[in-house]
Amino acid sequence: MINIDLKGKKAFIVGIADDQGFGFEIAKTLFEAGAEIIIGTWTPLVNIFEMSWKNKKFDASRKLKDGSLFEYKKLYPIDAAFDYPEDVPKDVLENKRYKNQARYTISEVAENIKNDFGNIDILVHSLANSPEITKSLFETSRKGYLSALSASSYSFISLLSHFAPIMNKNSAALALSYIASTRAIPGYGGGMSTAKAALESDIKTLAFEVGRKFKIRLNCISAGPLKSRAAKAIGMIDNMINYSKANAPLQKELHAKEVANVATFLLSDLASAITGDTIFVDNGLHAMGMAIDSKSLEN
Repeated sequence: MINIDLKGKKAFIVGIADDQGFGFEIAKTLFEAGAEIIIGTWTPLVNIFEMSWKNKKFDASRKLKDGSLFEYKKLYPIDAAFDYPEDVPKDVLENKRYKNQARYTISEVAENIKNDFGNIDILVHSLANSPEITKSLFETSRKGYLSALSASSYSFISLLSHFAPIMNKNSAALALSYIASTRAIPGYGGGMSTAKAALESDIKTLAFEVGRKFKIRLNCISAGPLKSRAAKAIGMIDNMINYSKANAPLQKELHAKEVANVATFLLSDLASAITGDTIFVDNGLHAMGMAIDSKSLEN
């Protein structure tokens, strides 16, 4: 039997806000494989996350196969829209959800982790946000469009530029995408489809650049729909899940653990020759060219 052994590896997972998304499950699975887990949580949600963890609201989700609980080494507030302290506008600095937090720009978090842990081995980008997600792309403003790209795709470039220098050789990084990068998904708006397309394109170029310079592998998972808190903001997640179950080759609901298992493989030495790729983990929905539940097929 081939086992994934990540003992001695340090992993930084960016974008965990609760226990329902892919990021949490990836962190938990990496931990179960032996990795030390460092978490980056969006600055305004840090207090909520830490309080929920402390009050044992996540305990059921934290449970491992042997009955023990998933633990993390440290949590850092991070806002991936800002690279350096001077980038943070005054209104954000004075926002009550930011006032009690410090050193949450990408460069500062990288410095903190270097000082606290030394080099790391794994970087996971589980970030996506658009202030106009419920608007169609046609109705999206320039500001909303650029904000979606900044938070959801450029953030991966920035994370790599600051973290690659503190990652060991033969390390690995991973980002999460969605099929709207290459297919029209009505209702997935606010520039998010563009952001995912940019992210997947960037993975290829960055795999070459970062691979040659730092010996780091980069891959992407295009995951199927999951009923996470973040996905509920789209407003149509139930329809997306029902469509997938009706039309995918595997007629079942996707579980976060299935994505986490593939992520753990890609981040391990078992995938040592895989880089620059986007792997679909969506019950095969991406392979379909026809909606078999379409009314046009009815006699």
